[in-house]
Amino acid sequence: MTELNEEGGLVAEVAHMTPEQRAEHEAEVAEAVAPDREIEVEVGETLLEMRDVTLRFGGLTALDGVSFGIRRGEILGLIGPNGAGKTTCFNAMTGVYRPTSGQVLLEGKPLAKAPRHKITQLGVARTFQNIRLFDEMTALENVVVGADARHRTSVMGALLRLPRHHHEERQAVERAMALLEFVGIADRAADKAKNLPYGYQRRLEIARALATEPKLLCLDEPAAGFNPAEKEELMALIRKIRADGYTVLLIEHDMKLVMGVTDRIVVLEFGKKIADGLPAEIRENPAVIAAYLGVPDDDAA
Repeated sequence: MTELNEEGGLVAEVAHMTPEQRAEHEAEVAEAVAPDREIEVEVGETLLEMRDVTLRFGGLTALDGVSFGIRRGEILGLIGPNGAGKTTCFNAMTGVYRPTSGQVLLEGKPLAKAPRHKITQLGVARTFQNIRLFDEMTALENVVVGADARHRTSVMGALLRLPRHHHEERQAVERAMALLEFVGIADRAADKAKNLPYGYQRRLEIARALATEPKLLCLDEPAAGFNPAEKEELMALIRKIRADGYTVLLIEHDMKLVMGVTDRIVVLEFGKKIADGLPAEIRENPAVIAAYLGVPDDDAA
């Protein structure tokens, strides 16, 4: 597996591997990226549920009785025009906002008033529309920060540099390198985050979220600012993440990307759910066409 040497340089022999060696290496990386996780629901059962969630800010209703489930093992798209309430849903799921009424349930258990860090530990991770990285840290260090969510060493144990702390620290570095390789930027592990190309920063944020070992990975407009080639690469990465055992919730404005990568789509408009179905069904839904995809000129005349 790719790792750092004492000088901090990358030691990688993947390019010189035979096809058989490369396949074995990729399997090792996939295993390191998705360790055994305690997931009580079976594939296809509801992992997270928004149950009649309403969220108000003063006189503004951002979410109005929104209900939908995210099934274990699927890629669910959440779409809608600007101001529809998509990111507000993310914020309700991850503890940024508390619902005015209704519930968010993970594996059938209400998240209630759980703080954000606890929700992360329970298995919900996210990225952001505006990239939020530690600019002065290296790519590797940024991902190690994500792995800290699973560490059990106490503050005192870390200060005293006890054996358990050393063990967890080493494991975090090894898994962080595996994640950087998984998202395709292992060759930039020693670079500061601020020096990475924009597309690599997006991938780094995904790697850091995966480092928390989430049951549900929420991606908030991950293709923002991407060119067509980068969007195709992102679609492949999202499929790869799902294939490695993760469930994905995707907010995205690029309809080609959404239709090409999701298993099911939920549509919001003005804080209300107006559709929920397969991509082909959503594409033909008159309410979605009018609210989000646009009404054809012939119909508007």
